Amino acid sequence: MSTAEEFRLETRAWLEENCPSGARGPGPITSGSSKIPLTHEDTRLWLDRMIEKGWTAPTWPTEYGGGGLDTDEYMILIQEMRRLGARTPLAGMGTSLIGPTLLEYGTDEQKQRHIPRIVRAEVAWCQGYSEPGAGSDLASLSTRAEDKGDHFLVNGSKIWTSGAQWADWIFALVRTDPDVPKHEGISFVLMDMAQEGITVKPIRLISGESPFCQTFFDNAIAQKDDLVGELNRGWTVGKRLLQHERGSMASLVGGGASRDQGPSLVQEAKNFVGEEEGRIADDSLRNRIIQHNINAASYQLTQRRTVEESSDGSTPGPATSIFKMYGTELQQENSSLFVEMRGFSGLGWSGEGFTQRQIGDTRAFLANRAASIYSGSNEIQRNIIAKRVLGLPD
Repeated sequence: MSTAEEFRLETRAWLEENCPSGARGPGPITSGSSKIPLTHEDTRLWLDRMIEKGWTAPTWPTEYGGGGLDTDEYMILIQEMRRLGARTPLAGMGTSLIGPTLLEYGTDEQKQRHIPRIVRAEVAWCQGYSEPGAGSDLASLSTRAEDKGDHFLVNGSKIWTSGAQWADWIFALVRTDPDVPKHEGISFVLMDMAQEGITVKPIRLISGESPFCQTFFDNAIAQKDDLVGELNRGWTVGKRLLQHERGSMASLVGGGASRDQGPSLVQEAKNFVGEEEGRIADDSLRNRIIQHNINAASYQLTQRRTVEESSDGSTPGPATSIFKMYGTELQQENSSLFVEMRGFSGLGWSGEGFTQRQIGDTRAFLANRAASIYSGSNEIQRNIIAKRVLGLPD
């Protein structure tokens, strides 16, 4: 028996014994926020067991509490979690964005101070990048950080700071030198959200949700010990974090069971337009769904190939823009199909005439309109692909 087969059998046995029934299938997943109590008993138990195993961050070094798994082992773990329907025990920007960035750019002290807390689900993070006047042209940001000796004094604001109302810490790009070319005067800092100088105002979207916020800094403090990378060289760190956001190992491989598993496109289409000999009755809709599912399968296979080609389990480089751009388009098409096939039933916002699933899908459709804008618009992704992947001239 090969080493991989032994690991699979051991992993399968451990998951079956330790994953509670209430942590299988749809359900709550914690971000580690100290502001959101984790009251679901099985979710708490599952989290504690995975923390002890190091599998809240399976590929991170064991010295920081991670699992120390290589790429092949990590893929096996994810496959076995899917087989069991086990939910990801921990999600959010701690494990997907700032953690991998600190492992790559942080000092030993920063890693020792921040990484174990992320692994133990003791802290939730948010991202301070975009500003009201600096979105796609992020390097035009104007939030200032003034050097005060042992700390920076930060003033300005950030927008679209996802989950800021629940976050304990924020990582942010700030301008530390206004007298040099815009890309060269930016630094990457970490700040405690519990200080008086930070104010968060949630933004209500057309979907009815408020996942985004505007965050204001009024003499907020960023300690010098929380400067990541070199002073005025934060653009390099910030770009690498975006690659983690667009194509981290976690997102490429995927997690266990999702929060919400409803009927498939095929089953929902059969429910609403009927079926003939086991097929969706409407030819046009059937062809659209077939093409969508083929594209989605191709996308997933490309993701898997990328993972298998990564010998050290690290996030790919500029090619991650491909995943962000095309993944967004698939996401929008998927939500559009769910809404369109239902006719008037796909327009539900509230009321007894619509099921909760229909209302949820309508709001998801509206929310997904923003997917091709946030985390770098699809136009920006196409520019990156042209320049950094295809090598085309400016």
